[in-house]
Amino acid sequence: MLSSRRNFLTASFGFGAVAASDFIRGRSPVWGQEANDRIAVAAIGVGGSRGRHSRGTAIAVEAAKLGQLIAVCDVDDVHNVEFNGRFDHQLNTYTDYRQLFENESPDVVTIGAPDHWHVPIAETALRAGCDVYCEKPLTLTIQEGVHLKGVVEETGRVFQVGTQQRSGYDSKFLQAIAMVQSGRLGKSVNAFVAVGGGPVGATFKTGLPPSDLDWDMWLGPAPDAEYCEERRQQFRWFSEYSGGKMTDWGAHHIDIAQWALGCEDTGPIRVSAKGTFPPAIPDDFNWLAYFSGEATLPNTFNAAVKFSIDLEFANGSILNVTDRYRREQDGIDFGNGILFEGDAGRIFVSRGNLSGRPVEELTEVDKQEISDRVHVLYQGRSPGNHMENFFECVRERVQPISDVVTHHRTMTSCHLCNIALWLGRDLVWNPDLEEFVGDDQANLLRARSSRAGFV
Repeated sequence: MLSSRRNFLTASFGFGAVAASDFIRGRSPVWGQEANDRIAVAAIGVGGSRGRHSRGTAIAVEAAKLGQLIAVCDVDDVHNVEFNGRFDHQLNTYTDYRQLFENESPDVVTIGAPDHWHVPIAETALRAGCDVYCEKPLTLTIQEGVHLKGVVEETGRVFQVGTQQRSGYDSKFLQAIAMVQSGRLGKSVNAFVAVGGGPVGATFKTGLPPSDLDWDMWLGPAPDAEYCEERRQQFRWFSEYSGGKMTDWGAHHIDIAQWALGCEDTGPIRVSAKGTFPPAIPDDFNWLAYFSGEATLPNTFNAAVKFSIDLEFANGSILNVTDRYRREQDGIDFGNGILFEGDAGRIFVSRGNLSGRPVEELTEVDKQEISDRVHVLYQGRSPGNHMENFFECVRERVQPISDVVTHHRTMTSCHLCNIALWLGRDLVWNPDLEEFVGDDQANLLRARSSRAGFV
C-alpha cells in the first residue's frame, strides 16, 4: 500500500535522506545558504518558435526571478538560442540533459519537455540532488508515478508539479473545495468534469527533421518514428507521448475534483467508459499490441475525441469526466470546468468563474470561514504564485502544494480513464495495491517499455 501524503512527507524529510543527497554533491544544503545567496537553476525543455507548447520557457522565466539561472537544455538549438536571448548573461547550453548534469550543479531544475520525457528527466535531477519543478502531466503511465514517488521519498528532494489551479486564479478552485468540504452542498456530493474534446486530425506527412533538432533525443524513450511536424508540435494527441485531453486538462480538473471529494490520497474503485477515437483508429484496436510494438497505426492523432467516463470512489462519490457536459433539463452546458453537486445545491468552477446559488448566498461570516478554510488547504500559507510556493518550500524543506503523492493519484485516475477507453469495458481498480482486479490485460497497460538506449 502506498503511504499517505502525511507519512510521505515525514519519511521524505528525515535528516539522513536529505543530508546525504546534498553532501554527496559536495556542497552545503540549500536551506543553509545565506539569504542573499541565490538558488542555482537549470531549465530543461523550454520550447520556442518552432514548437507549439512553451510552458517550459514560462516556468523557467518565473524561476529565474527567484533564483540564478545558470543553464538551459533543449533538443532544438534554435530554442536554446532564443531562450538565451532573454537574459543579460550567457547561459551554458545543452541539447542532452545528461550532459548538463555531468557539467553543472544546479540546486533547482525546471522541466517543460514533452510529457513522455518528464519522469526520466525528473529522476535524473532528483538523483543528482536537485529539487524539481515539473510541468503537468507528470506521468505517461501509472507505473511511472509509482516509481517516481519512490524516488522522491528516497532522495528527500522537494518536488512541485505545475498544476497551477492549486495556487492561482484568485483561489477560485480552493474556494470551491472549501465549500464542498464545509458541507454547503449537502451530502453525497458528485463532480462533473468537462475537459474538451480531442482533435480528429488527418494522415500527416513525414520528412527529414531540421538539422539543428535532435529528433532521436526528442523521441527518447518513445517508439522510433519518422519526423513529423504534427508529432512534435501537437504531441498531446499521440498516445506515445501523452494522454490527450484526459491528461492535459484532466490533470488540472480531476485533481481539483478528487481533492474536493476527499479522495486526493486514494483513488477510484471502479471505472466505466464510453468514447470515440479518430476515424483512422480501427474499432476494437489492440492497444496493448500497439504499445508493445506488435501493431501499427496510421500517422495521425490517436487520442480519444469524445468520451464520458465515470470514476466511482469507495466513499460513494462519482466523478464524471467528459469532453462536454450537458444537462438540458437544468440548462447546464459547459465544455471546460467542474460542476459539484450535492443534495443541498450545486456550484460551478472554472478559471474565470465560481458561481451557483450556494456562492450567492454566502454571508460575510461565511466568506470569512471559506477564506480560513482556504488558508488551511494551502498548508497554512496565503495562496498566490505557484513558483513562489515551490521556492519557499525549497528553503523550508517541506513539500509544496502540488506534491508527487497527490498528483500521482490524480494522474492514476487520468490513466484509468484512457485504459478503460482503450479496452472498451468496465474495470475494477484496487487503489491500495494499485492494480486492476481480475484483469491481466488491463494490468499490462499500467506500464510501457522504453526504446533501447533510453531505458
